[in-house]
Amino acid sequence: MEKTLADLNVKQNGTEGAPVVVFDRVSLSFDDNVVLRDVSFTLRTGHTKIFLGASGAGKSTVLKLILGLLKPDSGTVHVNGEIIDEMDEVALMKVRSDLGMVFQEGALFDSLTVAENVGYKLYEEMRWPFSEWYNRVEEVLGFIGLSDFIEQMPSDLSGGQRRRVAIARAMAAKPRVLLYDEPTTGLDPITASTVDDEIIKLRDIENVTSIVVTHQLRDAFYVATHEARRDRDSVDIVKAGEDKIEQAEFIMLQDGRIHFEGTAEELRESTDHYLRTFLS
Repeated sequence: MEKTLADLNVKQNGTEGAPVVVFDRVSLSFDDNVVLRDVSFTLRTGHTKIFLGASGAGKSTVLKLILGLLKPDSGTVHVNGEIIDEMDEVALMKVRSDLGMVFQEGALFDSLTVAENVGYKLYEEMRWPFSEWYNRVEEVLGFIGLSDFIEQMPSDLSGGQRRRVAIARAMAAKPRVLLYDEPTTGLDPITASTVDDEIIKLRDIENVTSIVVTHQLRDAFYVATHEARRDRDSVDIVKAGEDKIEQAEFIMLQDGRIHFEGTAEELRESTDHYLRTFLS
């Protein structure tokens, strides 16, 4: 069932956090091409939404609307309690400061080192002193296990390492929400799993709220059914408990509408013909 602004008034419990992103009957068209039709959903603190669907179904458009790069034709988009539809660029920059974006294929700056890529927002936009932004870069690269590559160039890295650096860049300014646009596309399964692990670690250890757009079903189910647990000085990725699994929901878009919204188990058990065809 789709979630609307009515969800803002539900009683909070152990598995519910405050609403972070709310779409309330959002529609968007480009000329005669209807991309989204009356889409409503609620993303809560510490939870994950995983968007699936065929190419052109509107998945990446959802991310652009959250960032304020596109405006809906109708309906409203709420981010951290703010209605962003009519915000000017100055107001949007404040909203975006709490959002981290991981672009398709990483989109690193080829002419900058790993440290400069990860710290770019800190020194270029936020004007942090060198020692502060560099210390933060060391911290986030340590978190994703790439401390030894801090002075390397992107061309020296493997595809999986570049994606993980892109995640480090997105998290450097400590946003509470991370948006992932096809984070594992083009990677082999073993390399993709290292990226999936970082998404899980950020969600469970750093309490980051996540939206993942992907075509990769293996990665989608892995993120939805695993959790990170800290064990002294290490972090282990294990099968998720029931409460954690319920905090990761899939949204399947078809023809601009939400065709399905639910947990991994509900998606697997669905008898809907379109879902069965997509999953097979």
